[in-house]
Parts: sequence; structure tokens; C-alpha cells
Amino acid sequence: MFNTIYKKCLDLAARKSSKYYLALISFIESSFFPIPPDVMVIPMIISKKNDFVKIFLITTIFSVLGGVLGYFIGAFFFDIGAQIMSFYGYEEKLINLKNSLINSEGFYAWLGILFLAGFTPLPYKVFTIASGLIGFNIFVFILISLISRGLRFFIVSYLSYKFGDIFTKFMDNHGSKWFTAIGILIVIFGVIFYLIFKSHA
Repeated sequence: MFNTIYKKCLDLAARKSSKYYLALISFIESSFFPIPPDVMVIPMIISKKNDFVKIFLITTIFSVLGGVLGYFIGAFFFDIGAQIMSFYGYEEKLINLKNSLINSEGFYAWLGILFLAGFTPLPYKVFTIASGLIGFNIFVFILISLISRGLRFFIVSYLSYKFGDIFTKFMDNHGSKWFTAIGILIVIFGVIFYLIFKSHA
């Protein structure tokens, strides 16, 4: 099933109205759809290099808007949110999570997790829904989503623009682990900065 959906997304990327389909895929991927918009972003930029900034912005904006939808699914439609969480095998990981956010350490821990979910191959949709389920601050949620999603899609868009098919092969073979490594390094630097700031406060 996933392979069929993947090929359909590639087909949509080749159409004249691909930007509209990209907006739709970016939006629904952040709340329930299993295929990431990168599948469309890379071939679209390779074939329309002059549009790489536009493609990056469409993907980022609609991905964050879809994340807000995921947040509201978690906040107001618990049963639907729980079913999606169960589908991806994350329902048990929410146990005691809400209680951990009472203290500042839990709050900052969730910031790091949310950033990693937006930047790395982790299923971002799971954490948008989880943020609504646990009542995480929606304004902070939107800000972190903009940063993490924007950074991810800018890197994908720019490197597709610069290196074309070479980057496609790299993403197929090594993309997941490199994005994960970079995301973890960013979070580590954020933690170090937080600890230094806290020690001088």
C-alpha cells in the first residue's frame, strides 16, 4: 500500500498543477498521511529549479498548517487522535507524558522532541497530535514547527536545487540517518545553551 501511495505522489509531482498537490500532501502529512512531502519536493525542484524558493515555502507553510490540524485533532477529537497514534505504535509512549510537562525540564524536553519530529524522519504527525492530546502550548508548538519544518525543507530544497539527481541518490541511501544526526546535534547544542544560560541566570 505504501509503495503505491509513494508512486502516486511521484506522479503528482510531474503534473502541471503539482504545487497544489504539494500543498495538499504537505498539509495532510502533518496529521495523518504516511508519505512525507520530500517525495514530491525533490523531483519538482530538479525539474523546476527557478521555483525552489516557492516550493520550499509552500511545503513549509502547509506542513505547519497541517500540524495545527493535527494539534486540534489531538485536543478536541481524542478518539481519532488515539487511533492515529495507535496506528503508528506510539499510544503507550504518551503514558505519564502530560505529568512530565508540569516542570520546566519536561517542557524543554518536549521542545526538543517536537523539533526532532519536525526535522528528522520521525513521524511528525504523531507529535502534532500528541501535542494537542497533552495540551502543549499551541503558540510554542507553531513556533517550533515553523523552525524545524522550515529548516528541514529548506535544506532539502536547496540541496536539490544545487545537486539534483546526486542529492536524490544520497537521500535514498543516507538521508534518514543524516537528518537524524543533524537534528540530534542541534538539540544537543540547544541543551548546552540552555544549561549555560540557566547557570548564569
